[in-house]
Amino acid sequence: MKRWDLIVIGTGLAGLTAARTAVEMGAKVLVIGRGMGSLTLFGNTIDVLGEIPPGADMATGVADWIAVHPDHPYARMGWSGISEALNAFRELFPSPYTFDSVGRGNSLVPTGAGTMRPTYLLPITMTAGAGMSAADTLIIGLRGFKDFQGDTVSLDLQCRGVNLSLPRYGLEGLTALALARLMDEGPFRESLGEAIRRQMAGEKRIGLPAVLGLKAPADVLKTLETITGAKVFEIPMLPPSIPGTRIFHRFREFLIAKGATFLLGNPVIGADVKEGRCEGITLQNPPLLTVYRAERYILATGRFLGGGIQADRERISEPLFHLPVLQPESRGEWFRERFFQPEAHPIHRAGIVTDAELRPVDAGGRVILKNVRAAGSILAHHQMIEEHSHEGIDIATGYLAVRRALAS
Repeated sequence: MKRWDLIVIGTGLAGLTAARTAVEMGAKVLVIGRGMGSLTLFGNTIDVLGEIPPGADMATGVADWIAVHPDHPYARMGWSGISEALNAFRELFPSPYTFDSVGRGNSLVPTGAGTMRPTYLLPITMTAGAGMSAADTLIIGLRGFKDFQGDTVSLDLQCRGVNLSLPRYGLEGLTALALARLMDEGPFRESLGEAIRRQMAGEKRIGLPAVLGLKAPADVLKTLETITGAKVFEIPMLPPSIPGTRIFHRFREFLIAKGATFLLGNPVIGADVKEGRCEGITLQNPPLLTVYRAERYILATGRFLGGGIQADRERISEPLFHLPVLQPESRGEWFRERFFQPEAHPIHRAGIVTDAELRPVDAGGRVILKNVRAAGSILAHHQMIEEHSHEGIDIATGYLAVRRALAS
Protein backbone atom coordinates (compact mmCIF):
# COMPACT_ATOMS: atom_id res chain seq x y z
CA MET A 1 0.00 0.00 0.00
CA LYS A 2 1.30 3.44 -0.95
CA ARG A 3 2.22 5.65 1.99
CA TRP A 4 2.18 9.42 1.63
CA ASP A 5 4.39 11.97 3.30
CA LEU A 6 1.34 14.11 4.05
CA ILE A 7 -2.42 13.78 3.75
CA VAL A 8 -4.43 17.01 3.72
CA ILE A 9 -8.07 16.62 4.74
CA GLY A 10 -10.03 19.56 3.37
CA THR A 11 -10.00 21.53 0.13
CA GLY A 12 -10.69 25.03 1.35
CA LEU A 13 -8.01 27.69 1.27
CA ALA A 14 -6.28 26.32 4.39
CA GLY A 15 -6.04 22.81 2.95
CA LEU A 16 -4.90 23.99 -0.46
CA THR A 17 -2.29 26.27 1.09
CA ALA A 18 -1.03 23.37 3.18
CA ALA A 19 -0.83 21.09 0.15
CA ARG A 20 0.94 23.72 -1.94
CA THR A 21 3.47 24.39 0.83
CA ALA A 22 4.14 20.66 1.17
CA VAL A 23 4.77 19.97 -2.52
CA GLU A 24 7.08 22.98 -2.65
CA MET A 25 9.06 21.29 0.12
CA GLY A 26 9.27 18.07 -1.90
CA ALA A 27 6.62 16.01 -0.08
CA LYS A 28 4.32 13.38 -1.60
CA VAL A 29 0.86 14.78 -0.93
CA LEU A 30 -2.67 13.42 -1.02
CA VAL A 31 -5.52 15.95 -0.85
CA ILE A 32 -8.94 14.67 0.20
CA GLY A 33 -12.16 16.67 0.16
CA ARG A 34 -15.86 16.56 -0.59
CA GLY A 35 -15.62 19.29 -3.20
CA MET A 36 -14.24 22.79 -3.65
CA GLY A 37 -14.40 23.77 0.00
CA SER A 38 -15.59 27.18 1.12
CA LEU A 39 -13.85 29.02 -1.72
CA THR A 40 -17.11 29.03 -3.68
CA LEU A 41 -18.89 30.58 -0.68
CA PHE A 42 -16.28 33.21 0.15
CA GLY A 43 -12.97 33.61 -1.67
CA ASN A 44 -13.58 36.92 -3.41
CA THR A 45 -10.71 38.78 -1.75
CA ILE A 46 -8.10 38.00 0.90
CA ASP A 47 -9.20 39.38 4.26
CA VAL A 48 -6.46 39.50 6.89
CA LEU A 49 -7.92 41.68 9.64
CA GLY A 50 -10.75 44.05 8.86
CA GLU A 51 -10.58 45.52 12.36
CA ILE A 52 -7.65 47.62 11.16
CA PRO A 53 -8.90 50.95 9.72
CA PRO A 54 -8.38 51.49 5.98
CA GLY A 55 -5.03 53.11 5.29
CA ALA A 56 -3.46 52.07 8.61
CA ASP A 57 -0.33 49.94 8.38
CA MET A 58 -1.26 46.24 8.39
CA ALA A 59 1.97 45.08 10.01
CA THR A 60 1.58 47.43 12.96
CA GLY A 61 -2.14 46.74 13.25
CA VAL A 62 -1.75 42.96 13.34
CA ALA A 63 1.07 43.17 15.89
CA ASP A 64 -1.12 45.34 18.13
CA TRP A 65 -4.05 42.94 17.67
CA ILE A 66 -1.95 39.93 18.68
CA ALA A 67 -0.80 41.73 21.83
CA VAL A 68 -4.44 42.07 22.91
CA HIS A 69 -5.53 38.63 21.60
CA PRO A 70 -2.68 36.25 22.57
CA ASP A 71 -4.78 33.12 21.91
CA HIS A 72 -5.72 34.13 18.36
CA PRO A 73 -4.34 31.88 15.56
CA TYR A 74 -2.24 34.80 14.31
CA ALA A 75 -0.32 34.74 17.59
CA ARG A 76 1.24 31.43 16.49
CA MET A 77 3.41 33.15 13.87
CA GLY A 78 3.22 36.91 14.29
CA TRP A 79 3.15 39.37 11.40
CA SER A 80 6.43 38.13 9.93
CA GLY A 81 5.02 34.61 9.55
CA ILE A 82 1.69 35.87 8.26
CA SER A 83 3.43 38.10 5.71
CA GLU A 84 5.63 35.20 4.57
CA ALA A 85 2.55 33.04 4.01
CA LEU A 86 0.73 35.81 2.13
CA ASN A 87 3.73 36.37 -0.12
CA ALA A 88 3.82 32.65 -0.89
CA PHE A 89 0.13 32.86 -1.84
CA ARG A 90 0.76 35.85 -4.10
CA GLU A 91 3.58 34.01 -5.89
CA LEU A 92 1.03 31.47 -7.09
CA PHE A 93 -0.75 34.23 -9.01
CA PRO A 94 1.76 35.90 -11.34
CA SER A 95 0.88 38.60 -13.86
CA PRO A 96 -1.59 39.26 -15.33
CA TYR A 97 -3.99 37.85 -12.66
CA THR A 98 -2.31 39.08 -9.50
CA PHE A 99 -3.32 39.71 -5.89
CA ASP A 100 -2.09 42.93 -4.28
CA SER A 101 -2.93 45.38 -1.53
CA VAL A 102 -3.74 49.00 -2.21
CA GLY A 103 -1.13 50.70 -0.09
CA ARG A 104 0.14 49.15 3.14
CA GLY A 105 -3.20 48.28 4.70
CA ASN A 106 -6.87 47.59 4.13
CA SER A 107 -8.96 49.26 1.48
CA LEU A 108 -12.72 49.55 1.16
CA VAL A 109 -14.37 47.73 -1.74
CA PRO A 110 -18.02 47.63 -2.83
CA THR A 111 -20.20 44.54 -2.36
CA GLY A 112 -23.23 43.17 -4.16
CA ALA A 113 -25.35 44.40 -1.25
CA GLY A 114 -24.39 47.99 -2.01
CA THR A 115 -22.12 48.32 1.02
CA MET A 116 -18.39 48.91 1.41
CA ARG A 117 -16.24 46.38 3.25
CA PRO A 118 -12.57 46.29 4.30
CA THR A 119 -10.14 43.81 2.76
CA TYR A 120 -6.39 43.46 2.25
CA LEU A 121 -5.39 41.62 -0.94
CA LEU A 122 -7.43 42.16 -4.10
CA PRO A 123 -7.33 40.36 -7.43
CA ILE A 124 -6.42 42.65 -10.30
CA THR A 125 -10.05 42.51 -11.43
CA MET A 126 -11.20 44.33 -8.27
CA THR A 127 -8.42 46.85 -7.68
CA ALA A 128 -10.13 49.74 -9.48
CA GLY A 129 -13.09 49.46 -7.11
CA ALA A 130 -11.01 50.18 -4.01
CA GLY A 131 -12.08 53.49 -2.53
CA MET A 132 -14.42 54.15 -5.46
CA SER A 133 -15.93 57.59 -5.86
CA ALA A 134 -19.68 57.58 -6.42
CA ALA A 135 -19.51 60.60 -8.71
CA ASP A 136 -17.46 58.87 -11.40
CA THR A 137 -18.75 55.28 -11.13
CA LEU A 138 -21.35 53.40 -13.17
CA ILE A 139 -22.66 50.03 -11.91
CA ILE A 140 -23.71 47.57 -14.61
CA GLY A 141 -26.11 44.66 -14.22
CA LEU A 142 -27.38 42.29 -16.90
CA ARG A 143 -31.08 41.69 -17.46
CA GLY A 144 -31.83 38.03 -16.98
CA PHE A 145 -29.01 37.52 -14.50
CA LYS A 146 -30.88 37.65 -11.20
CA ASP A 147 -27.96 37.54 -8.76
CA PHE A 148 -26.88 41.13 -9.40
CA GLN A 149 -29.03 44.15 -10.23
CA GLY A 150 -27.01 47.19 -11.21
CA ASP A 151 -29.73 49.71 -10.41
CA THR A 152 -30.31 48.20 -6.95
CA VAL A 153 -26.65 47.84 -5.99
CA SER A 154 -26.00 51.44 -7.00
CA LEU A 155 -28.65 52.88 -4.67
CA ASP A 156 -26.71 52.54 -1.42
CA LEU A 157 -23.42 53.24 -3.20
CA GLN A 158 -25.06 56.50 -4.34
CA CYS A 159 -23.90 56.25 -7.92
CA ARG A 160 -25.61 55.57 -11.22
CA GLY A 161 -26.60 52.02 -12.13
CA VAL A 162 -28.23 50.36 -15.13
CA ASN A 163 -29.20 46.86 -16.22
CA LEU A 164 -28.17 46.08 -19.78
CA SER A 165 -30.02 43.86 -22.18
CA LEU A 166 -28.10 41.63 -24.60
CA PRO A 167 -30.97 39.83 -26.39
CA ARG A 168 -28.63 38.09 -28.83
CA TYR A 169 -27.21 35.97 -26.00
CA GLY A 170 -30.36 34.98 -24.09
CA LEU A 171 -29.21 35.68 -20.55
CA GLU A 172 -32.52 34.89 -18.86
CA GLY A 173 -31.95 32.59 -15.89
CA LEU A 174 -28.23 32.32 -16.55
CA THR A 175 -26.06 31.21 -13.62
CA ALA A 176 -22.89 32.98 -12.50
CA LEU A 177 -20.78 30.08 -13.76
CA ALA A 178 -22.41 30.11 -17.19
CA LEU A 179 -22.03 33.88 -17.44
CA ALA A 180 -18.34 33.66 -16.49
CA ARG A 181 -17.82 31.12 -19.27
CA LEU A 182 -19.53 33.47 -21.71
CA MET A 183 -17.13 36.22 -20.63
CA ASP A 184 -14.23 34.01 -21.71
CA GLU A 185 -15.53 34.26 -25.29
CA GLY A 186 -14.19 37.27 -27.19
CA PRO A 187 -17.37 38.16 -29.13
CA PHE A 188 -19.50 38.24 -25.97
CA ARG A 189 -17.23 40.53 -23.99
CA GLU A 190 -16.80 42.80 -27.00
CA SER A 191 -20.59 43.07 -27.32
CA LEU A 192 -20.84 43.78 -23.61
CA GLY A 193 -18.15 46.45 -23.81
CA GLU A 194 -19.97 48.24 -26.63
CA ALA A 195 -23.27 48.07 -24.74
CA ILE A 196 -21.62 49.58 -21.66
CA ARG A 197 -19.97 52.34 -23.70
CA ARG A 198 -23.36 53.42 -25.06
CA GLN A 199 -24.68 53.82 -21.50
CA MET A 200 -21.80 55.88 -20.17
CA ALA A 201 -22.15 59.54 -19.25
CA GLY A 202 -18.57 60.47 -18.51
CA GLU A 203 -17.95 57.88 -15.78
CA LYS A 204 -14.34 56.86 -15.21
CA ARG A 205 -15.05 53.57 -13.41
CA ILE A 206 -17.35 50.70 -14.31
CA GLY A 207 -18.47 48.13 -11.72
CA LEU A 208 -19.74 44.73 -12.86
CA PRO A 209 -20.72 41.52 -11.06
CA ALA A 210 -17.73 39.30 -10.25
CA VAL A 211 -18.11 37.03 -13.27
CA LEU A 212 -15.36 38.35 -15.57
CA GLY A 213 -14.30 34.96 -16.84
CA LEU A 214 -12.91 31.75 -15.40
CA LYS A 215 -9.90 31.13 -17.62
CA ALA A 216 -8.57 34.58 -18.46
CA PRO A 217 -10.18 37.29 -16.29
CA ALA A 218 -7.34 39.72 -16.93
CA ASP A 219 -8.03 39.48 -20.67
CA VAL A 220 -11.72 40.17 -20.08
CA LEU A 221 -10.78 43.17 -17.96
CA LYS A 222 -8.42 44.51 -20.62
CA THR A 223 -11.01 44.14 -23.40
CA LEU A 224 -13.71 45.97 -21.44
CA GLU A 225 -11.35 48.77 -20.39
CA THR A 226 -10.11 49.23 -23.95
CA ILE A 227 -13.63 49.52 -25.35
CA THR A 228 -15.07 51.73 -22.61
CA GLY A 229 -12.01 53.86 -21.89
CA ALA A 230 -12.76 53.46 -18.17
CA LYS A 231 -11.32 51.46 -15.29
CA VAL A 232 -13.37 48.29 -14.82
CA PHE A 233 -13.77 46.33 -11.60
CA GLU A 234 -15.65 43.31 -10.31
CA ILE A 235 -18.06 43.50 -7.37
CA PRO A 236 -18.39 40.42 -5.11
CA MET A 237 -21.89 38.99 -4.94
CA LEU A 238 -23.88 35.93 -3.86
CA PRO A 239 -22.34 32.43 -4.01
CA PRO A 240 -21.10 30.65 -5.97
CA SER A 241 -18.00 32.84 -5.98
CA ILE A 242 -16.34 32.98 -9.38
CA PRO A 243 -13.16 34.59 -7.98
CA GLY A 244 -13.05 31.82 -5.37
CA THR A 245 -13.48 29.23 -8.10
CA ARG A 246 -10.50 30.76 -9.92
CA ILE A 247 -8.39 30.38 -6.78
CA PHE A 248 -9.38 26.73 -6.42
CA HIS A 249 -8.61 25.90 -10.05
CA ARG A 250 -5.23 27.64 -9.86
CA PHE A 251 -4.22 25.68 -6.76
CA ARG A 252 -5.46 22.40 -8.21
CA GLU A 253 -3.66 22.97 -11.51
CA PHE A 254 -0.42 23.78 -9.69
CA LEU A 255 -0.66 20.87 -7.26
CA ILE A 256 -1.36 18.27 -9.92
CA ALA A 257 1.57 19.58 -11.98
CA LYS A 258 3.75 19.13 -8.88
CA GLY A 259 2.63 15.52 -8.42
CA ALA A 260 -0.04 15.87 -5.75
CA THR A 261 -3.06 13.55 -5.89
CA PHE A 262 -6.65 14.73 -5.42
CA LEU A 263 -9.52 12.57 -4.16
CA LEU A 264 -12.73 14.61 -4.31
CA GLY A 265 -16.33 13.71 -3.68
CA ASN A 266 -16.13 11.07 -0.95
CA PRO A 267 -16.13 11.70 2.81
CA VAL A 268 -13.52 10.65 5.32
CA ILE A 269 -15.49 8.59 7.84
CA GLY A 270 -12.89 7.35 10.29
CA ALA A 271 -9.36 7.48 11.60
CA ASP A 272 -7.06 4.76 12.88
CA VAL A 273 -5.47 6.22 16.00
CA LYS A 274 -2.89 4.33 18.06
CA GLU A 275 -0.68 5.56 20.89
CA GLY A 276 -1.17 9.23 20.16
CA ARG A 277 -0.63 8.99 16.42
CA CYS A 278 -2.91 8.77 13.40
CA GLU A 279 -1.96 5.64 11.44
CA GLY A 280 -4.52 6.05 8.64
CA ILE A 281 -7.87 7.47 7.58
CA THR A 282 -10.82 5.67 6.02
CA LEU A 283 -12.49 7.05 2.92
CA GLN A 284 -16.01 6.01 1.97
CA ASN A 285 -16.25 5.07 -1.71
CA PRO A 286 -19.36 2.85 -1.95
CA PRO A 287 -19.38 -0.09 -1.88
CA LEU A 288 -15.76 0.09 -0.69
CA LEU A 289 -14.02 1.54 2.32
CA THR A 290 -10.43 2.51 1.54
CA VAL A 291 -7.68 3.26 4.05
CA TYR A 292 -5.00 5.84 3.22
CA ARG A 293 -1.85 6.19 5.31
CA ALA A 294 0.72 8.95 5.74
CA GLU A 295 3.46 10.08 8.08
CA ARG A 296 1.64 13.33 8.82
CA TYR A 297 -1.88 14.75 8.51
CA ILE A 298 -3.36 18.22 8.19
CA LEU A 299 -6.92 18.66 9.47
CA ALA A 300 -8.40 21.57 7.49
CA THR A 301 -12.07 20.63 7.42
CA GLY A 302 -13.46 24.04 8.36
CA ARG A 303 -16.17 24.88 10.84
CA PHE A 304 -19.89 24.20 10.60
CA LEU A 305 -20.23 24.81 6.86
CA GLY A 306 -17.42 22.42 6.02
CA GLY A 307 -18.40 19.85 8.62
CA GLY A 308 -15.14 20.20 10.53
CA ILE A 309 -17.13 20.73 13.69
CA GLN A 310 -20.77 19.80 14.22
CA ALA A 311 -23.47 20.75 16.68
CA ASP A 312 -26.36 18.76 18.12
CA ARG A 313 -28.83 19.76 20.82
CA GLU A 314 -26.27 19.45 23.58
CA ARG A 315 -22.75 20.12 22.38
CA ILE A 316 -20.29 20.87 19.59
CA SER A 317 -18.02 18.05 18.46
CA GLU A 318 -15.24 17.25 15.99
CA PRO A 319 -16.42 14.13 14.10
CA LEU A 320 -13.25 12.63 12.60
CA PHE A 321 -10.69 12.40 15.41
CA HIS A 322 -13.19 13.19 18.20
CA LEU A 323 -10.98 16.01 19.39
CA PRO A 324 -12.15 18.23 22.24
CA VAL A 325 -13.79 21.44 21.04
CA LEU A 326 -13.48 24.70 22.94
CA GLN A 327 -17.08 25.87 23.43
CA PRO A 328 -19.44 27.56 25.90
CA GLU A 329 -20.42 25.34 28.83
CA SER A 330 -24.06 25.04 27.77
CA ARG A 331 -26.14 25.49 24.63
CA GLY A 332 -27.89 28.40 26.29
CA GLU A 333 -24.63 30.34 26.10
CA TRP A 334 -24.00 29.79 22.38
CA PHE A 335 -25.84 32.92 21.30
CA ARG A 336 -26.43 36.37 22.70
CA GLU A 337 -29.91 37.70 23.26
CA ARG A 338 -30.08 39.61 19.98
CA PHE A 339 -28.93 38.25 16.63
CA PHE A 340 -27.48 41.55 15.38
CA GLN A 341 -25.31 43.25 17.98
CA PRO A 342 -21.71 44.49 18.16
CA GLU A 343 -20.39 41.57 20.22
CA ALA A 344 -19.95 38.28 18.38
CA HIS A 345 -21.89 35.22 19.51
CA PRO A 346 -19.75 32.96 21.74
CA ILE A 347 -20.31 29.99 19.42
CA HIS A 348 -18.23 31.81 16.80
CA ARG A 349 -15.10 31.25 18.90
CA ALA A 350 -15.61 27.48 19.08
CA GLY A 351 -12.92 25.26 17.63
CA ILE A 352 -9.86 23.11 18.22
CA VAL A 353 -7.21 24.32 20.66
CA THR A 354 -3.61 23.60 19.65
CA ASP A 355 -0.07 24.05 20.85
CA ALA A 356 2.46 26.30 19.11
CA GLU A 357 3.02 23.51 16.55
CA LEU A 358 -0.73 23.53 15.71
CA ARG A 359 -1.12 20.03 17.18
CA PRO A 360 -4.47 19.47 18.97
CA VAL A 361 -4.25 19.54 22.76
CA ASP A 362 -6.55 18.58 25.62
CA ALA A 363 -7.78 20.83 28.42
CA GLY A 364 -4.48 20.36 30.22
CA GLY A 365 -2.42 21.42 27.20
CA ARG A 366 -1.20 17.90 26.43
CA VAL A 367 -0.75 16.96 22.77
CA ILE A 368 -3.42 14.46 21.67
CA LEU A 369 -2.10 13.49 18.22
CA LYS A 370 1.60 13.98 17.57
CA ASN A 371 1.40 13.75 13.75
CA VAL A 372 -1.83 15.70 13.17
CA ARG A 373 -1.99 19.47 12.82
CA ALA A 374 -5.09 21.63 12.51
CA ALA A 375 -5.32 24.63 10.20
CA GLY A 376 -7.88 27.16 9.09
CA SER A 377 -11.26 28.05 10.53
CA ILE A 378 -11.50 24.83 12.59
CA LEU A 379 -9.11 26.50 15.06
CA ALA A 380 -10.46 28.10 18.22
CA HIS A 381 -10.10 31.66 19.53
CA HIS A 382 -11.07 33.62 16.44
CA GLN A 383 -14.20 35.20 15.00
CA MET A 384 -13.35 35.19 11.32
CA ILE A 385 -16.58 36.73 10.06
CA GLU A 386 -16.67 39.63 12.51
CA GLU A 387 -12.90 40.15 12.28
CA HIS A 388 -12.78 39.86 8.47
CA SER A 389 -9.88 37.44 8.92
CA HIS A 390 -11.07 34.25 7.22
CA GLU A 391 -8.65 33.99 4.31
CA GLY A 392 -5.74 35.34 6.31
CA ILE A 393 -6.19 32.66 8.98
CA ASP A 394 -6.53 29.96 6.31
CA ILE A 395 -3.38 30.98 4.46
CA ALA A 396 -1.22 31.68 7.52
CA THR A 397 -2.11 28.54 9.47
CA GLY A 398 -2.14 26.25 6.43
CA TYR A 399 1.36 27.44 5.62
CA LEU A 400 2.62 27.21 9.20
CA ALA A 401 1.09 23.78 9.87
CA VAL A 402 3.03 22.17 7.03
CA ARG A 403 6.28 23.99 7.77
CA ARG A 404 6.11 22.68 11.34
CA ALA A 405 4.94 19.20 10.31
CA LEU A 406 7.69 18.59 7.76
CA ALA A 407 10.33 19.96 10.11
CA SER A 408 9.46 17.35 12.73
